[in-house]
Amino acid sequence: MVDRYKALLQTFLPVIVLVLLVLLIGGYDPTFFAASNLLSVTADTMTLFLMASGVTLVIMMGGIDLSVQAVASMTSCILAAYLPRYGIFAIPLAVLGGAVAGFAGGFVSTRLRIPSFIATLAVSGVVISAGYWFSDTRSVNIPAELRDSYLGWAVGDTLGIPREIWVGAVFLIILSAILQLTPFGRLVRGIGAQERAVMASGIDVNRIKIMAFTLSGTMAGIAGIVMAARLGSGSPTLASEFLLPAIAAIVVGGTAITGGVGSIWRSFVGALIVQVVRIGMTFMGVSVFAQQIVFGFILVAAVAITMDRSKVLVIK
Repeated sequence: MVDRYKALLQTFLPVIVLVLLVLLIGGYDPTFFAASNLLSVTADTMTLFLMASGVTLVIMMGGIDLSVQAVASMTSCILAAYLPRYGIFAIPLAVLGGAVAGFAGGFVSTRLRIPSFIATLAVSGVVISAGYWFSDTRSVNIPAELRDSYLGWAVGDTLGIPREIWVGAVFLIILSAILQLTPFGRLVRGIGAQERAVMASGIDVNRIKIMAFTLSGTMAGIAGIVMAARLGSGSPTLASEFLLPAIAAIVVGGTAITGGVGSIWRSFVGALIVQVVRIGMTFMGVSVFAQQIVFGFILVAAVAITMDRSKVLVIK
């Protein structure tokens, strides 16, 4: 009975924390409860969620992807640089760039047997250089007429709701379905919980890992496209401040850094928590640089709470 209540608390604790934070900020500034403001906050959260959603799959396997912020920046550069030349085809080209980067991280990690944080950190350096090359080391503006023609699905409103929310909701449903209803999703959980048992059953674990890393890069690419659409430009440093909040969102949402436990909706709630905390600090006049310190503390605390220490007998 105790274990049941403990599991329920672990499942719904992020939602409880989110509600308490919203009430706290709303008590400090009642205008925060305005419907338009809540929609704006949710829309601002979507790029962070999109970036975190793909990494969730990698972390659920016990790995990590440190290249997502570089991938998002690079895809924004690809989109901005090639949209005038290729039109709508620049969008799948940018997404393909993200997928290739994710595949590279997974391939290096699995085939060369290098820890994922080293492999993706190395890929991040290559991707950053690629972003500078695509953008010619500068920010590339997207003409308003091209943004309206080809990126209207990511900006503006539909039925009074910002389209970023619709985009985030679509991928929340798709990725949740993949994780919950497909053999790939079950294997992701299995690898995170007991990788040796999955290997003993004859499953090609490396193939599943590469697929997860590829999906992580793809989602980072989509996040970069949405960011570029919102800002009207692509830049090799566009998402440089998003890595720590993205990882924090995943872990704060309840996905265990040691793998096996987690979901896409948890990362969505975690992203909302991070965004609300950011807004609260802004209201209190905390600088952007100090906010990174706060996110660092939040990440350490969340890992300490969610980490399954039975899987890590020795901390190095």
